Amino acid sequence: MQATLGQVLEWTRQAAQIALQMQSNDLEKHYKARSELVTEADSAVENFLIERIHAAFPQHSIIAEESGVRDKASEHKWFIDPIDGTVNYAHGLPLYGTSVAYAFQGELELGVICFPGMQEDFWAERGQGAWRNGDKISVSETARLSDSVLATGFRKYAIGTANSNINNFERFTREAQTIRRLGSATLNLAYVACGRMEGYWELELSPWDVAAGVLIVREAGGRVEGLYEQKDLLAGKTNLLAANPAIFPKMRAVLLEEKPE
Repeated sequence: MQATLGQVLEWTRQAAQIALQMQSNDLEKHYKARSELVTEADSAVENFLIERIHAAFPQHSIIAEESGVRDKASEHKWFIDPIDGTVNYAHGLPLYGTSVAYAFQGELELGVICFPGMQEDFWAERGQGAWRNGDKISVSETARLSDSVLATGFRKYAIGTANSNINNFERFTREAQTIRRLGSATLNLAYVACGRMEGYWELELSPWDVAAGVLIVREAGGRVEGLYEQKDLLAGKTNLLAANPAIFPKMRAVLLEEKPE
């Protein structure tokens, strides 16, 4: 049995409200790896979503940020990022979201991202378009890189390596109108989908970071692909480019000027 958009919307909205309520508390925080902050809210939100999914679909597989892979060799797969933008969240910033995606036979079917601190929900269903708070959305029509607002992010552990992304940032600083670093992959993808930004690229992302956002951007008329010949965005680390159709090839040309070894 497949999931429905109504189910995923309801669960993700409820989970996001848990995050919002816990943000005002004195949160317990720790580092799960060098520079990777996690709070007790991450675990609480993720556990809530896993419980809901398993209660409705006990045989489905789940790939979640904090608890890892619960693989039941199922054709049905869920991707959960309980709080994308944890550093923002831990510092009281509203730039974070709860992201849930559902895929069947390797094809993304449903994607929902809720940003409770900003009272915005984004969602998409394959073949049915993308939406923000009930209004249909689409990517921007900007065609010139010099007129474009772009976004990216950095991995602290990658600074000084071929995947630092610093050189890409420097090149786009010369080419684009401006570049933003919002601290949340889901937020960057949602903003590309609704036309607030023209493009977004980032290296070393995980499937739960991007699954819902990939579907939302595509259903909003945008292009999303892996860089450097990567085909499967839902397996392992991902180097991602998302943009409107006019800006996408221009951004890719810049990014391919220097390919990491």
